[in-house]
Amino acid sequence: MKTYKLYAGGYFQSSKNELDVTNPYTGKVFARVCQADKTSLEGAIKQGLLAEKELKSMPVYQKVTILNAFAKALHQNLNELAHIITQESGKPVRYAKAEVERASQTFSIAAEECKRIPGEYMSLDWTAVGRKKEAWVKYFPLGLVAGISPFNFPLNLAAHKIAPALAAGNPIIIKPSSKTPVSILRLAELVHDDFLPDGAFSVLPMERKLGDKLITDERIKLLSFTGSPAVGWAMKNKAGKKRVLLELGGNAGVYVGDTADVGLAIKRCITGGYAYSGQVCIHVQRIFVHHKVFESFITGFVKGVEGLKVGSPDDPQTDISTMIDEDNAKRVEKWVNDALDQGAELLHGGERSGGYYPPTVLTGTNNKMKVCAEEVFGPVVTVESVESFDQGMDLINDSQYGLQAGVFTNRLDEMDRAFAGLEVGGIIINDMPTFRVDHMPYGGVKNSGFGREGVRYAIQEMTEPRLLVKSKAD
Repeated sequence: MKTYKLYAGGYFQSSKNELDVTNPYTGKVFARVCQADKTSLEGAIKQGLLAEKELKSMPVYQKVTILNAFAKALHQNLNELAHIITQESGKPVRYAKAEVERASQTFSIAAEECKRIPGEYMSLDWTAVGRKKEAWVKYFPLGLVAGISPFNFPLNLAAHKIAPALAAGNPIIIKPSSKTPVSILRLAELVHDDFLPDGAFSVLPMERKLGDKLITDERIKLLSFTGSPAVGWAMKNKAGKKRVLLELGGNAGVYVGDTADVGLAIKRCITGGYAYSGQVCIHVQRIFVHHKVFESFITGFVKGVEGLKVGSPDDPQTDISTMIDEDNAKRVEKWVNDALDQGAELLHGGERSGGYYPPTVLTGTNNKMKVCAEEVFGPVVTVESVESFDQGMDLINDSQYGLQAGVFTNRLDEMDRAFAGLEVGGIIINDMPTFRVDHMPYGGVKNSGFGREGVRYAIQEMTEPRLLVKSKAD
């Protein structure tokens, strides 16, 4: 069994405090990681501060080389890293491979975007006061960044913090989830010798109490957190003057209209609802179907769910496997049982076995039930009939969350009205709200977060504009 050292300030370090990492499918410990203590965290912060000046002045071609080295390491070690993700998270291996591919692309995108960090020339003689004056706006790196990443995409969501930070010229310290720290530590091993200045990139598994220093320490200029709303907003309240980016999840709604391709909607909503057991921030949770096509949709949807392959996450054919742990499976079980007690109807699933919760379909639900009102973060989808497009939009908006939504329609006016009226960060037309590519802006409104990810948009968040005004030469 391998023990992975923490990566602090450019150096791999052992520690007395080791964490067992358990495979959620087998229930067996498959690796150990060294956890940071106060000394190693302080060393990473100090080394990161020393790296600020070098990264700030680093020419673009060198940043491109570093970012492409990350992308290459991920691409060349795809199978190994996917296997690690499957072991630490229980994610089916075909989804794990897709995650590694996406993480590689995230760094490739950052290598391109660091070539075009925005700037602007301004003429100031719009009034007499500005006569013979001109100005430039240039964006400069903020400084040391802290990134706290979740268990469900342990590699790619960490990449969405590391890649834009380095592209912007900022050093970064990553605190991975204690459930899934191995894949990002392995990436650190793979890129350790690839032109990285000491302190530019650190990976520090640590206990939450120590991790609070990343939130409160004034030397850290930006905190990027992906996780639960309760934790994220509490962090923002404690962060003081530092800039904060929050990606906090949702309970994504879908509308299926009477002009939609129902077969396409069924196929995509099944993928969006049950990939990685629904443990995805933009997983399909609530579906609202026009009454004219409701019967054909619900019949085909349940049949498709019945055909999902359940099994070991190591099997390339597996569609759905274990959840991250038994406690979360028990939580989902309770929410479903509570909904059934309140009058919901079970169309499929509903019987837990250890950490496995089956793909579940409910109807007859309402927004007083947790399976509708909260982020279920599990393999549960509710499907309801609606009388009109407007009712579907209202029900999607009737939520404390607003991350992404899906609208299946072939009417241009409904596409435009959805874009104008849905209270979410992204509207996906004729596809699942679970759709994401890594260069698009990503984030939400209401309880779903604060700021935007997506490499170019994260770079903007991690830089600050500075104005230069000068007199024109005669």
